Amino acid sequence: MLITSYNPTELGDTLIAILRPDTADQKIETHQNVTRISDTATGETLGYNFFEVSKTLGKLTVNGQVHLTADQVDQLNNLLKATDFEPDLELDTADKFVVGYVESAEAHPKSDHLLVTKTEVGEGETLQIVSGSPNMQADILVVVAKIGAMMPDGLIIWPGELRGVESDGMIVSGRELKLPNAPQHPGALILPADYQKVGEPFDFDRAQTLFTA
Repeated sequence: MLITSYNPTELGDTLIAILRPDTADQKIETHQNVTRISDTATGETLGYNFFEVSKTLGKLTVNGQVHLTADQVDQLNNLLKATDFEPDLELDTADKFVVGYVESAEAHPKSDHLLVTKTEVGEGETLQIVSGSPNMQADILVVVAKIGAMMPDGLIIWPGELRGVESDGMIVSGRELKLPNAPQHPGALILPADYQKVGEPFDFDRAQTLFTA
């Protein structure tokens, strides 16, 4: 997993790289203009802060999530090696927002408002996703934020549990995707039946006209 973001207004010329979810006990090491955050117990890298990153990658014009190229990942790994860190970044180009099909939606055993869905996301993959959307039901086409997705508000989707039931992803709303004129209340974005094929990357450009003013 590799999730990167850049917010020069708030953080200056700093690229944030996230590889794993936060843990309670962390170790922080800084070598020159790179800070590594790791899990104290396992030693695994949780993430990096790359300061003055434009010296390595050139000027970045993105404000938010950055989708790195293979060359850029190589440049950052070279920087890690030059600053005596293990070059452990791996390119991640997998689509994180995809069209899904809700095969089933069953009552959560410990909640009167949550549903446990089986949602197909293409290539034979079906995810168990717990949803609190009031319009959730079986036999609908939806948008799924898969593990490793960064939502427009900066929230990162990790594996989790809701009241003791595993949930691997999130079925999202138009409001959460910040689509123009989306209803500002809870409820999954239900796509027209023939909108896109299951498993395809969700087309954000096309979705700009999903809701009319």
